[in-house]
Amino acid sequence: MNAHQVIFFYSKTQDFKFNTLYTDYSATTNLDQILQDRERNENGKSVYKKDENGNVILGKEKKGVPLSDVWEIPYLNPKAKERTGYPTQKPVLLLNQILNIVTDEGDLVVDPFCGSGTTCVSAKSLKREFIGIDISQDAVELANSRLEEMIISESNLLNKGTNEYQEKTEKELAILQNINAFPVQRNSGIDGFLKDHFEGMPVPVKIQGEYETVEDAIEKLEKASYGKDYKMKILIQTRETGISRLFGFESDVTIVKSLELQTRDLLKKNNEGITSVLQNGGFSASIKV
Repeated sequence: MNAHQVIFFYSKTQDFKFNTLYTDYSATTNLDQILQDRERNENGKSVYKKDENGNVILGKEKKGVPLSDVWEIPYLNPKAKERTGYPTQKPVLLLNQILNIVTDEGDLVVDPFCGSGTTCVSAKSLKREFIGIDISQDAVELANSRLEEMIISESNLLNKGTNEYQEKTEKELAILQNINAFPVQRNSGIDGFLKDHFEGMPVPVKIQGEYETVEDAIEKLEKASYGKDYKMKILIQTRETGISRLFGFESDVTIVKSLELQTRDLLKKNNEGITSVLQNGGFSASIKV
């Protein structure tokens, strides 16, 4: 199944417009280095360019990273007000990107198969002249109504970035990775699902929070799982809190101690064993070859 669509660009002549758009540098980019000029030394190695006093020469103004041929524009949300029900409808944000590349303000945009009128809506919002053509009277009426309302959905993913949706800590992500589970964001009762199903059903996983008791964590997992016929539910216990009260409902959640907690238990058990041996005046050692 294709997870992307390909856009082809054609021109009848060599006289065409293709604007270069720029995006911000990534968080890992060392901007201070990019803003310094470089040159090749006598060995052909790229080095910083310096003046006669040995000072690094700063380069020209940078506009950012040229837009690549991969655009991260999400599909329209099924509940988006922009949706018209037209089967081949594209997001206005996609047409905005295309028109910004191949046209400027005041240019004329023609869409001979305008369908629901997305191209016309985009052109109008970007202050382009436009002509929309379609054989279907319903399509023409739909396009005209959209041009009157001018509903354009924003993408929170593009505005905020993917990191804005990631709520899991590095520790939680490490735990989920160790048990081969997909992370789940924005769900207080389920932190992940095992990649392998159990008896044909997904397996939800909850990680005990820093300030949660075991009971509280189980209750959240049960509530998030209500109405789902999960055959197994797992709670990863991260703190020694014990069971302090009775549940108001039955629970079949399987409690698994985290590796960190298991390691603490092992160290504690071994230390207690050593203390017991010393108290009895004995000595014990084990050697692995």
